[in-house]
Amino acid sequence: MPRPELEALQLERLRRIVRLTWDKVGYYRAKMEAAGVAPEDIRSLADAAKLPFTTKDDLRGCFPYQAFAAPMDDVVRIHASSGTTGQATVVGYTRQDLDMWSELMARLQTAAGVTKSDIVQIAFGYGFFTGGIGHHYGVEKVGAAVLPVSSGKSERQIQIMKDYGSTVLICTPSYGMYLAELIEKTGIRKELRLRLGLFGGEAWTEGMRQALEKGLGVFATDNYGLSEVLGPGVACECVEQRGMHIAEDHFLPELIDPATGEAAADPHGAGGELVLTTLTKQGIPVIRYRTRDLCTFLPGDCACGRTGRRMSKVSARSDDMLIIRGVNVYPQQIEEALLSIEGVAPHYQIVVSREGALDVLEVLVEVTENLFFDEMTKQQAMKDKIGRKLETSLGVHAKVRLVEPGSTPRSEGKAVRVIDKRKPA
Repeated sequence: MPRPELEALQLERLRRIVRLTWDKVGYYRAKMEAAGVAPEDIRSLADAAKLPFTTKDDLRGCFPYQAFAAPMDDVVRIHASSGTTGQATVVGYTRQDLDMWSELMARLQTAAGVTKSDIVQIAFGYGFFTGGIGHHYGVEKVGAAVLPVSSGKSERQIQIMKDYGSTVLICTPSYGMYLAELIEKTGIRKELRLRLGLFGGEAWTEGMRQALEKGLGVFATDNYGLSEVLGPGVACECVEQRGMHIAEDHFLPELIDPATGEAAADPHGAGGELVLTTLTKQGIPVIRYRTRDLCTFLPGDCACGRTGRRMSKVSARSDDMLIIRGVNVYPQQIEEALLSIEGVAPHYQIVVSREGALDVLEVLVEVTENLFFDEMTKQQAMKDKIGRKLETSLGVHAKVRLVEPGSTPRSEGKAVRVIDKRKPA
């Protein structure tokens, strides 16, 4: 769609969704009134900045159904976050919401190269988590065959790949790496037909992409979403692998300075925190949701021909940031540094502790079996090399411990990379 037409459609839908939330969702009306803004004040896309933010805590405070704009008679599906770090956030979908979601998932999968000839193995969990079912309905809309395996039972996952001729794998990147490790041990990679991997659910680096492509023998693409806004389907990479196309006819994206809440000063350079407004959701529309995900907007057009704005891979989550002796450190920085060093496996763990008044950052790094059992001088040389790389990348010293292959925890869902042992101040 030409950009002027897209922006006209966005404005029309923005005004409609602001009116809907004002009329149907009490907490939105109260927040808008407190901010001194009403639906009739939204005359341009720039006016979206007048609207108050929505946070995860806001949605938790509406548990279970106070954020719904549709009556429960019209709600046909309910998903929720795990609630492991607090009250769960609940998301409701009308029949129209599910149709829209399936369409967006089919767009995502088609952009990545999925066709109706594929056999797609979904190794995301099914249930309240949106990843499994979201991808499932998209695959069916594309017309491909779906294998609804769900997560876990990793040896069985590999047997299914072999027996059913899976050509596409959908899971988290960390679980994809674990499956690649098991496939290498079984020695059956040449018997598999995998050609594509669609990975999402957690932030991952270009180094991880290269490791996934090498380990699984696939073309790997990233996709982005979050349950509070919809689930997967918000943005996706195409076969060009040059940023993720945001579905701007359904979401209005902004980048803000996470510290001030003001518009990001350099969205195409330093970037900022992604803020999303749903433009077409009926069950639970969300106004200016603070995702806490840090990224940039990418300039220029994509060779694929899609006209929607592109965002970079998520570089970090602002609430994942570690402060080590006054220095801001993100786990993705550590991953990127580690995966640039030959002989380092894409499995690691970060441990933060405190000795006296000082923060201590330790990184457990898996290395290849040959190196782990090699002579001490070579091990020490590798530790020194990793330590220098981390200090250059992070601006803070990190202890490095080389560990045996397979010794850091593996996850069948989202990887737990950080253990913070510091006591609250």
